[in-house]
Amino acid sequence: MSKKYRAFVVAWGLWAAQFPVFAQDPIKAGDILISGSLRTRVESWDWFEAADTDHQYTFPGSLLRLSLSASHPSYDWQLEFAVPILLGLPDNAIAPGAQGQLGFGGTYFAANNRSTNTATLFAKQGYLRWRGIGGVDGQSLKIGRFEILDGMEVTPKDATLQVLKRDRIAQRLIGNFGFADVGRSFDGAQYVLTGKSLNLTVGGFRPTRGVFQVDGWGELNINLFYGALTGQVSGKKSASDWRLFAIGYNDDRDSVVKTDNRPLAIRRADAEHIHIGTYGGHYIGALQTPAGTIDGLAWGAIQTGSWGNLTQRAYAFALEGGWQPRVLPRVRPWIRGGYNYGSGDHNPNDATHGTFFQLMPTPRPYARFPFFNMMNTKDAFGELLLRPAKKVTVRSDVHWLRLADSQDLWYSGGGAFQPWTFGYTGRTSSNQSSLATLYDMSVDYNVSAHFVFSPYIGYAAGKSVIQAIYPQGQNGMYGYLELTYRF
Repeated sequence: MSKKYRAFVVAWGLWAAQFPVFAQDPIKAGDILISGSLRTRVESWDWFEAADTDHQYTFPGSLLRLSLSASHPSYDWQLEFAVPILLGLPDNAIAPGAQGQLGFGGTYFAANNRSTNTATLFAKQGYLRWRGIGGVDGQSLKIGRFEILDGMEVTPKDATLQVLKRDRIAQRLIGNFGFADVGRSFDGAQYVLTGKSLNLTVGGFRPTRGVFQVDGWGELNINLFYGALTGQVSGKKSASDWRLFAIGYNDDRDSVVKTDNRPLAIRRADAEHIHIGTYGGHYIGALQTPAGTIDGLAWGAIQTGSWGNLTQRAYAFALEGGWQPRVLPRVRPWIRGGYNYGSGDHNPNDATHGTFFQLMPTPRPYARFPFFNMMNTKDAFGELLLRPAKKVTVRSDVHWLRLADSQDLWYSGGGAFQPWTFGYTGRTSSNQSSLATLYDMSVDYNVSAHFVFSPYIGYAAGKSVIQAIYPQGQNGMYGYLELTYRF
């Protein structure tokens, strides 16, 4: 780390120490509630090595959000503004050819007119929601700009299911990409009908710009249609949550070259749009036993439709399980493991596109060192959580990563964020399948109701796919220190 960024980290620590850690009353002006958050993260990247580039760099990014809201018996509203601030971005973290952008620093730099320092004010959310429509409790309609996290239509009462849904179900296909220093929102309408044990949510949306581009004002020429039916079952010693969903995705942007395993000339000549239907569901359950809580998770989806001139036929699934043994009560361990699969395309010369398309997710919960996603990926993992205090969670993962099909690409990214950028990067597999072994660890320390401190470190031992692209250095590291203050 350079002297410049050592000094910044020290200054960041001193600045963080000034935050109050005591409770405070909400800020109100009449019936309007004023709230917000400030998140600052110092990221250090050691991307897989590319010659004559800055594959090692550190930069700070911050996101300030300020919200005005009010709630009445029959309606509520919210208006929220955001200011992302990026400083000291690397100006030489983009390599030619397949090596491409060397981590988020290169991506932010490319997405913001090659600026090393950039910031913008934009409207993050602005909506009106009518509640109790027609005198029916649980029936609502929301119109405007807001965030969407697919899978989070209902929050389970069971604590285990809450964590599973938040960390292992939500945002696999549609999310706000909240880990990025900008994020995304959606303009549209959402209807919700909630009963005693069932929830119906349907809506139509257009995503905003953002994620890596600090200007989040405009829309993208993409239409999303979402419908989900969610149910919950609770017993004395067990609880479960299930969902059936359908998503329509229409990318009608012109002059955007699709990322897939066809030759570049053929992809450039394919001017047809992407129209995909995704259908699936999930089930999560938790059972209390004398040996501790046992949990299980299943998620799956199939895709049909058209990928430009090609027919879309793809699928993905996740199978996971966990155990919270009644031992070591001081650290409350939780052991989990599972297997996640996203199909790849076997033949770039036929009329079918077999790569599972992850739409517009927040990939980071499932790829904490975000050099991969669920497209053309086999991900077998083991996980250990320790909870030595109510305010502290320590998590460590090991992921064994392979490509689902060696004839397809190594994909990364989280969906469209600019009119002229496809949103996913694909690097050649060199007819190899072994991608990497990822080891990582994180700590989440809730210092108070307003103040959270979160360090993370990840190490990727690159295998044959990465070695073929980055022969100078196939291993990578990524870490950060993050501070969030909410008021």
